[in-house]
Amino acid sequence: MGKTIRLTAAQALVRYLTAQLTEDGDPFIAGVWAIFGHGNVAGLGEALHASRDAIQTYRGHNEQTMAHAAIAYSKQLRRRRAMAVTSSIGPGATNMVTAAALAHVNRLPVLLLPGDVFANRGPDPVLQQIEDFGDGTVSANDVFKPVSRYFDRITRPEQLLTALPRAFRTMTDPADCGPVTLAFCQDVQAEAYDYAVSFFDPRTWYQRRLRPEHHELHRAAATIRAASRPMIVAGGGVHYSDATEELQSFAETHNIRVAETQAGKSALPWDHPLNLGPIGVTGGEPANTVAAEADVVIGIGTRFQDFTTGSWGLFANPERRLVSLNVQAYDAEKHGAMPILSDAKTGLADLSDALDALRFDADAVELKSEWFARVDPLTSAPEGNELPTDMQVVGAVQRAANENTVVMCAAGTMPGELHKLWKAGRPGSYHMEYGFSCMGYEIAGAMGIKMAEPERDVICFTGDGTYMMANSELATAAMMGISFTVVVTDNRGYGCINRLQMGTGGAEFNNLLDHTIHAQPSAIDFAKHAGAMGATSVKVCSIVELEDALARRDGVRGPYVIVIDTDPYPSTEYGGTWWDVGLPEVSERAEVNKARADYVEHKKTQRAD
Repeated sequence: MGKTIRLTAAQALVRYLTAQLTEDGDPFIAGVWAIFGHGNVAGLGEALHASRDAIQTYRGHNEQTMAHAAIAYSKQLRRRRAMAVTSSIGPGATNMVTAAALAHVNRLPVLLLPGDVFANRGPDPVLQQIEDFGDGTVSANDVFKPVSRYFDRITRPEQLLTALPRAFRTMTDPADCGPVTLAFCQDVQAEAYDYAVSFFDPRTWYQRRLRPEHHELHRAAATIRAASRPMIVAGGGVHYSDATEELQSFAETHNIRVAETQAGKSALPWDHPLNLGPIGVTGGEPANTVAAEADVVIGIGTRFQDFTTGSWGLFANPERRLVSLNVQAYDAEKHGAMPILSDAKTGLADLSDALDALRFDADAVELKSEWFARVDPLTSAPEGNELPTDMQVVGAVQRAANENTVVMCAAGTMPGELHKLWKAGRPGSYHMEYGFSCMGYEIAGAMGIKMAEPERDVICFTGDGTYMMANSELATAAMMGISFTVVVTDNRGYGCINRLQMGTGGAEFNNLLDHTIHAQPSAIDFAKHAGAMGATSVKVCSIVELEDALARRDGVRGPYVIVIDTDPYPSTEYGGTWWDVGLPEVSERAEVNKARADYVEHKKTQRAD
């Protein structure tokens, strides 16, 4: 029998975390976010304190936003590293479920360590325990199961011997990557076991790069060879695979035009001759025009989400064929696509070899010049005293940006405007969480990005509605001295959904604050609120003042919040495509009935294959 060491289960877990390394020799788990409670303070809390020189523990203000920060950290580093997040049982645990769903949708690694009930059931039921009247094994943590790529409940110390390797295999596997939840019974955290010393030997987790199978590769190559109007749709998998150079080489070699999803944006520089720009519901006319005519659509690392496909009404060519290069078979075979099960980096190189010297006759320059002639004026500063638009705010930030800037967002108006209008210069300069489009990701996410790449100039766009949902990590960032800029566009409500409500024939109702029930008008001073949490903050009254405030951001330490009032109604009218939003079949409103009639006509363009 080999040498053993007696440790509590919590101590063993922490020791194992510190021994798992990336290809570059860094710890894969870069730190642990923790809010302690009775379900984790005595076990994991003691273990993290004892190992504080080996692994950093961070204290946030909300379990969900701590997890958002951890997820953004991993996304910005293209899944090369991750963080862990621990909470107590009960609300601390369930607060993290939304973040787990975000990580699951976006295929991002995060290790969630919620405390759980007593495995021995001695004090059953404990404080905050959810009791299932028909199943004694259920706890609140069971809600993590559908939003975890791997879930386990640790009810004995020795279960870590199998659970931890499985957890890291999941987080480091390109196909299965996503959130891992280890629900850690609080009494088990404190129980000791004689672990083999070898269990804690350092281990390097290498990125697995799956190569395409011969018959899939050549079947897809034959389909592309037969095309006359192919196009590429670049998704987030291009970034995760670090395949931006391979994508550019492939496009240039075969002269195929490229459109970018929200997750794929910045895969090519915005001004690359073959970059059509954004596609889909928040896309531009260059990409959407080509998509409607394309006879072969080559998806690279994309899930073909409804915003990308116009709810499957965008790719209108009746002869259209889908080729999907993806590391995950589930994604590669969606909607009858011809799959190439492969890592993007290796798959693009192999597909290029299979196509040999094939080149298409493609040009995107004229389409792009017409597009920018339409939309560039929308981002110019207004001449009068009217409220600025979100497009004008985007323009001001664009003019203030530099080659080191990362812009980020997640929900509301700005994802659509940024996808259409932002000119991303290099990979990693555009960070959008639009898989789950989770309000509340923005501020915590900006903090996570800055922690991942401290040298970057991080600018976060958020609306007043999102700010109200989750702003507490401003205090964390101020406490830790983490510097990033937040531009709060205050349109006094949920402007994006209000426009959708109007666009589907509905009356303005319960979205803008003016259309809600209140005893007195809302008058929230976001600048004072941010300042009260330790941020440097300023309220500006014009685009010129916004540009002046942005010019001062390099001299600010900690979070810097700039608040500007904006008009909730205008949006970029150019580009875009139909989006399937179920409309009532009958209504008392003539506007809804008209919208329903238009909806029925659009449904005829929707393809089921």
